[in-house]
Amino acid sequence: MNAVAAAAASASALSLPIFLSRPSKFNPRKVKGSIGVFAVFGEDGGSIDKKSSWGPLFDVEDPRPRAPLYKGKFLDVNQALEVARFDIQYLDWRARQDVLTIMLLHEKVVEVLNPLAREYKSIGTLRKELAGLQDELSQAHKQVHISEARVSAALDKLAYMEELVNDRLLQDRATTVTDQPPATASTSTQPSEPVKKNLPRKRLDVSGPVKSYHPKLKNFWYPVAFSGDLKEDTMVPIECFEEPWVLFRGKDGKPGCVRNTCAHRACPLDLGSVHEGRIQCPYHGWEYTTDGKCVKMPSTKLVDVRIKSLPCFEQEGMIWIWPGTDPPTATLPSLLPPQGFVIHAEIVMELPVEHGLLMDNLLDLAHAPFTHTSTFAKGWSVPSLVKFLTPASGLQGYWDPYPIDMEFRPPCMVLSTIGISKPGKLEGQSTKQCETHLHQLHVCLPASKQKTRLLYRMSLDFAPILKHVPFMQHLWRHFAEKVLNEDLRLVIGQQERMLNGENIWNWPVPYDKLGVRYRQWRDAVERGEKRLPFTE
Repeated sequence: MNAVAAAAASASALSLPIFLSRPSKFNPRKVKGSIGVFAVFGEDGGSIDKKSSWGPLFDVEDPRPRAPLYKGKFLDVNQALEVARFDIQYLDWRARQDVLTIMLLHEKVVEVLNPLAREYKSIGTLRKELAGLQDELSQAHKQVHISEARVSAALDKLAYMEELVNDRLLQDRATTVTDQPPATASTSTQPSEPVKKNLPRKRLDVSGPVKSYHPKLKNFWYPVAFSGDLKEDTMVPIECFEEPWVLFRGKDGKPGCVRNTCAHRACPLDLGSVHEGRIQCPYHGWEYTTDGKCVKMPSTKLVDVRIKSLPCFEQEGMIWIWPGTDPPTATLPSLLPPQGFVIHAEIVMELPVEHGLLMDNLLDLAHAPFTHTSTFAKGWSVPSLVKFLTPASGLQGYWDPYPIDMEFRPPCMVLSTIGISKPGKLEGQSTKQCETHLHQLHVCLPASKQKTRLLYRMSLDFAPILKHVPFMQHLWRHFAEKVLNEDLRLVIGQQERMLNGENIWNWPVPYDKLGVRYRQWRDAVERGEKRLPFTE
């Protein structure tokens, strides 16, 4: 009877509502069958989404379709146990459903009673829209400035073209006068047709395999290392014009440069060491002074042996050599930055390109907004006209519209001063109008036909404290290498095509002026001209 009573009580209990809710929120629906329950529905009439992280916990099969049909009957023991098992299954299922309903209701309450979260979403969306409008407005302002700059640049271009036309007219007039035959008794009464000659377009031929370096190109002072890299007991091996050399300091502390090959068995001397101002070969211990004289031969009789040495001097923090056969000039050019600048970085790199190709690249700024889009020229607009303004006979000038001064200093140096207050803008600022500046020195030492030793020095006329920041030198080097790598992939590609016969200077344009003058200067040197162009 207890089992029957329990079953009847369960049936009675299961007919009651499971929970109370607001009619406006939930629509009760009677489930067909003897057991009365409510199915929960949302505000929109659809069932509440039960898909959540708790899904596996509540994913239990509804036992009601398997309810035993014993209502109104007296039950035996087995039937009573069956009803009890069903009660337990149902209560477990119902409890899970109740917990799930509570949790879903809790979420709904939090959502309804927490307007701040809802407002936060709206504000975030509004902010996003406002940011988009601000970007559009900024772009519109920028476009206006660009249009103004383009008009200004167009006017500059027009004036420049008028200047070229006037020069051409003057040349044509001079040609006409020169080419007219002298007046005679028989011709003075007859009109003569002027003979005009078209001026040939300036063309350079830099194609094919790199030729052997002309001896005349060696008759200059070349900076090959920074003083700070040559310590008292260290060596600096270098290549210059396809010959191996090694730098070291003598007993007096002055630098020397000797051929990096031992006279005994041709062992590289830089594999050895420096003792008391003498470089010692690691093979048999032969020792040489900075003038190339062998002063020690262990285990054998000392004989008079020398290796080749070059004139070597130290000036303004750099080591210079004279690799030519002509007597060296008495003075060395100065490569110090202008007054007021402090040197912040000195970097040396070995690059797999011929030094002339690297010079061509460094003397060209028009490529910056296309090549250096990830470094210093990021965000630069493309001017409608780029000009390099320079005297008629000179190797220096300034870039318009960029606030950058640049100079080619023979035989292989490029110096530039950059106004960095507004780099790359089209306002046409000169370096004198900028408050802060960066000065650069690039030395492109011809190591071999396809290798350049690059010396880079960077100076600033502001923030001197940066010089004393730890590891700053590594940061400067990282940035310099990143900029250079943007150039190298292009220059290496040029070199490959040049070696296959392509002319890398096939069609020069006005902004190539400084690079063209470098090539004309170099051609004149290799032809042995006594009076070099653009040097006065």
